Amino acid sequence: MSDQFQFGIANYRKDAYITAVESIQKADCFFIIRQGQVKVSGRLKDDGDEVLVPGDFFGVVSAMSSHSHIESAVALTDVTLITVRPQQYISLIQKNAQVAAKIIMQLSGRLRVLDEALTKVIQRDGEKPVKEGSFRLFDAAEYYFRRKLHGQAFHAYGNYLKYYPDGEKLAAATGRLKQLADLAGKAGAGHEKGDLNRAYREGDMLFVEGEPGNELFVIQSGSVRVARIVDDEEVLLGIFKAGDILGEMALLDDKPRAASAVVVEDCAVMAVNKANFELLIREQPQLVSKITTLLAGRIWFAHRQLENALVPNPLGRIYGILLIHLEKSWANLDSQSPHVFDLKWDDLVRMLGFAEKEGFILMGEMQEKDKNVQVKDGRIHAGSIKELARIAELYQKMDQAKARQE
Repeated sequence: MSDQFQFGIANYRKDAYITAVESIQKADCFFIIRQGQVKVSGRLKDDGDEVLVPGDFFGVVSAMSSHSHIESAVALTDVTLITVRPQQYISLIQKNAQVAAKIIMQLSGRLRVLDEALTKVIQRDGEKPVKEGSFRLFDAAEYYFRRKLHGQAFHAYGNYLKYYPDGEKLAAATGRLKQLADLAGKAGAGHEKGDLNRAYREGDMLFVEGEPGNELFVIQSGSVRVARIVDDEEVLLGIFKAGDILGEMALLDDKPRAASAVVVEDCAVMAVNKANFELLIREQPQLVSKITTLLAGRIWFAHRQLENALVPNPLGRIYGILLIHLEKSWANLDSQSPHVFDLKWDDLVRMLGFAEKEGFILMGEMQEKDKNVQVKDGRIHAGSIKELARIAELYQKMDQAKARQE
């Protein structure tokens, strides 16, 4: 084996900082504990401390996403760590598939926790209990039906009958399907579950919240909108494009879908179920490495979104999410160049949990105060990336100062 794939060894004395969230440097490796104990602390106020022991790992999100650290790690004892650089990860998979599977499972669980926490923060009734899968799926179907999204309603009612044949809403779902039979027309792509490579048309649903999940999707072309229905309103979780993955949480932890995925632009996907996921780990380490990298990126993005959702100033949250999107796309924050965001204003409003009227008022307030950021035909334009970043950071400092006073 070449020296390139020889894993490193790092030793730290008790109480030494291994990683720190204050650091602006991008992580260049993650760690597997060989000896000793390490305490890991998240940067969010409500993040608890976690004590890790030999065989555990940390720093995967930052290293595999090539972003700065979102957690601090301190040696509780003298420790010996194995260091793994992103370019060595494929070698790790080949040497120990179980470690790779454990990493992916842990990332998947972490992403679900972040997504659920984010939804609770942005929804207007955060204490409202989440309905179980069958009722959640039927409510989603009703949401699409009321909005005359016939193809999506047809898909949701059909899956309700498929997955919950003894459900309490059986008669209602059957009646709705009869109403939609002609209206929905050629709804759905009709793929077999065993198909690895699939093509979907605009408006098709990959999955709907509340239904059991047993597949993840790797998008090869096109785009998919992922959203959750909260208080009879759609909350956008993201627009996923070529190279992204979605649906991995339901596949890996056997829970119902937490959101719905609708095709925005005709797309081709690779569908991975549990059987071929285990095969992929053994036979396609490059794809497993890619899935890990994408999961790490999504966790970093969700973590930053959750941080931003806790900002008390509404305009501060708007600038914050724009800054996060710039960071996600690797924009040069010191550039004076203009920038047009892929994120539309209506999507931004839904993503932050604002009502439509509130979003309209905030748009007017923002454009009056800041001529650098304008909304034209629904698209968000920044005259200067550097100026937008400066204002976003100013709001961050104002909120931090206010928090210290409290």
